[in-house]
Amino acid sequence: MFAFTNSKEKISPTIVGAGCKLTGEIKTDGIAQIHGHVEGQINADTVIIARGGNVTGRVAAKQFFLHGTMDGPATVDVANIFADAKMTGNLSYIKLNITDNDGLECKLIARKEGGVVNLKK
Repeated sequence: MFAFTNSKEKISPTIVGAGCKLTGEIKTDGIAQIHGHVEGQINADTVIIARGGNVTGRVAAKQFFLHGTMDGPATVDVANIFADAKMTGNLSYIKLNITDNDGLECKLIARKEGGVVNLKK
């Protein structure tokens, strides 16, 4: 059996593997790493949507790394958008880093300060 934590880590990453589809909500104080498909909400310290990963829904995070596809609003402190990433919806951020990308069809909303919006309805 594989363990994702070591003696210094107290939280394991939440991983949605390639070929996996999750419908619902992910809430974690750690990392949510998406290689498959998530329909719903993700609220995490760090959200990584990997190449081939797809999220349809809402994301709230301190750190956001987009390599895959996001359809829906994201409220983050730091957004890192990479070359092959695609996004529709609204991206609300404090700091934005875009690396050689032409696949953004989202509305960019810069915030000066403030914490991550909670996803409670």
